[in-house]
Amino acid sequence: MGLTCQQLTCRRGRSTLFAGVSFALQAGEALWVQGRNGSGKTTLLRSLCGLALPDRGTVHWQGKPILATRAQFHSQLLHIGHADGLKPDLLAWENLALGGLPGERCSRDQALQALEEIGLKAEAGRPVRLLSQGQRKRVALARLLLPPSRPLWILDEPLAALDQAAAAQVGQILQAHCARGGMLVLTTHQDPALPGARHLQLGAPC
Repeated sequence: MGLTCQQLTCRRGRSTLFAGVSFALQAGEALWVQGRNGSGKTTLLRSLCGLALPDRGTVHWQGKPILATRAQFHSQLLHIGHADGLKPDLLAWENLALGGLPGERCSRDQALQALEEIGLKAEAGRPVRLLSQGQRKRVALARLLLPPSRPLWILDEPLAALDQAAAAQVGQILQAHCARGGMLVLTTHQDPALPGARHLQLGAPC
């Protein structure tokens, strides 16, 4: 049954960000949310995660409302927001090892392996505050490589601040996730190179 969204409407003050958004996402599918700045892309993603309450509409995971099964839903969700969510004084690998769900930790070796795979082996032992913006983004995205892989990924601007090579590598990670039967919702101003991805346009064309 996957992730379903029915007639989702969100407002900001007296303005409507978006209205009547509906879709159904099944195993192996990706949804690319597009729109100009201020069209509500981040608000939509936060609503899909249960982090923001829509003014109207419902979000279901595997046929059940996400707000009624929050703990179970979040155990199967990996959400990376536009902000990296990293602690600047921790080392890169420590951010990964300590940054899971409450009570959930990965080992140092798993964190180091994920950083090596995403091209940050040399930076694993450096405090995040000393890394460039692109390196910080890659530390955050290394969470995609940590076990266990969760079936639903919701990513806000995962390609921002990445150079061409790093963006291509992240695109391969996203493709592999969908090929394994995972589901993906993302926003990005860059082409994520996801063959067969569906498009959802918010507001006027960007």
